[in-house]
Amino acid sequence: MKTMRSVIAGAVGAGKSTFVRTISERNVIETDCNATDITTLLKKETTVALDFGRVRLNSGMDLHIYGTPGQSRFDFMWDILIKHSHSYVLLVAAHRPENFSYTREIISFINQRVQIPMIVGLTHRDCPGALAPEEIISALGYNMNDKNRPPVLNVNPTDRSSVLEALVLLMGLVTSQSDVKLSQTP
Repeated sequence: MKTMRSVIAGAVGAGKSTFVRTISERNVIETDCNATDITTLLKKETTVALDFGRVRLNSGMDLHIYGTPGQSRFDFMWDILIKHSHSYVLLVAAHRPENFSYTREIISFINQRVQIPMIVGLTHRDCPGALAPEEIISALGYNMNDKNRPPVLNVNPTDRSSVLEALVLLMGLVTSQSDVKLSQTP
């Protein structure tokens, strides 16, 4: 059995934990604790280490999914998780433009450590104040017409088919790169 590892990254409240819970075929390992800072304005609990889930992609491939904490004070976990990953999904809450600059910092942090395939998943597109994809991509430092920008799609972290669509797109990027080394699991 081969194993592929993907990280789900993004700011607090982008939908990372929900994404992992929605797609995992096994009980998710979560490390949530009571929020103690400005995060309490968004939610009661927050991830402090990781969320871990697993999904079987086909008879010969498992995908291990690691959700990162959204707060930069836990960036040591980003470092640990991303260095062993084959790809990542960057979730961006479309209705929280105040987080776009911080999200750019996450992209920079990851890109300084690894060069792996990524996609941008826009969440909360149905919320009041959600910005258009073009505005979000521009705020993240990409040009919509640039063929080097990552693929962008709407993702509803509570909808299994939406999450699966994102992962299928991501796995297509990974498998198109011939230099990807997958892990063997017993």
